[in-house]
Amino acid sequence: MNSRILALDLGKRRIGFAVSDPLGITAQGLPTYTRGNIREDRAYMQQLAKEWEVTLFLLGNPLHMSGNESRGSKHAREFGARLTEWTGVPVEYWDERWTSKVAGRVLRESGMGIDKRAAQVDMLSAVLILESYLDARAYAEQEREALT
Repeated sequence: MNSRILALDLGKRRIGFAVSDPLGITAQGLPTYTRGNIREDRAYMQQLAKEWEVTLFLLGNPLHMSGNESRGSKHAREFGARLTEWTGVPVEYWDERWTSKVAGRVLRESGMGIDKRAAQVDMLSAVLILESYLDARAYAEQEREALT
């Protein structure tokens, strides 16, 4: 199936993005968006959905380490509902508990300065969310094929 998935690492001030290739194999980071008011956010999301021909939004779900929903999870679900309303594109939620920590560590180890790291962590988090989703989907497909 040729479709693009757009992953979001949702924050109160910024949103990190990553988009899949049309075959759903790789993830590419997109520029981080600094949030504005609701009209600006809606226009930006509609433009991205159209530009990238998005058929699924993948929204990071910041669960507690216990696996229970967090305040951020509620915020993500509210934003996801608005996202579908704005674009007509369905939303799935994906566990993002470790992505920001891993992204920060990777960027620190790269030797990147603190100012540049702050600008890149949201995008890299979105890439990690999307890569883990694509890997899980590919593994599930291999398992289905092995059973047939």
